[in-house]
Amino acid sequence: MKVIRLGPDEVFYRFLTPKWSHLPSSGAGAAQNGGRFNRPGVEAVYLAREVETAHAEYRQDSAIVPPGTLVAYRLSVDEVVDFSAGYDPLGGWTPLFAQWACEWKAIARLDGAVPPTWRIADDLIKSGRRGLLFPSTRQSGGTNLVLFSANLSAKDRVEPHDPEARLPNDQSSWP
Repeated sequence: MKVIRLGPDEVFYRFLTPKWSHLPSSGAGAAQNGGRFNRPGVEAVYLAREVETAHAEYRQDSAIVPPGTLVAYRLSVDEVVDFSAGYDPLGGWTPLFAQWACEWKAIARLDGAVPPTWRIADDLIKSGRRGLLFPSTRQSGGTNLVLFSANLSAKDRVEPHDPEARLPNDQSSWP
């Protein structure tokens, strides 16, 4: 397993829904229903290395893109597991990582089972890792990053680039 440091000031991207745009570094939205690498109740911030990947991830399977705001982030984060090249049985990855691209939503919501990706995240969180770089399933060649909010330290930086303070300060302008 390869553990790296992102930054200083490495740039990643994220589309924010209007509902969460006042909390650009929050993982609360992902905690509501869970995500590929976080169970419901576990805050996680999902970002993409490329704008195109952020767009593809935000769009998901929708034929029409829902409203959103693209935000660039400057990151400086220690203890990130670099799985960006995907699973290689000779690369020191546990066999559980071979299932990283599973249909996690179907497993969790339809089958009522625990997706292997949640177990991967549980192990990473328990070991103190702050995030995981992984290939996008929505954008060929794209790279995503999930940050485990509870594991971020005061030394880590996940800062939205908003020099003109265009992001809202609260949710009062949204339904």
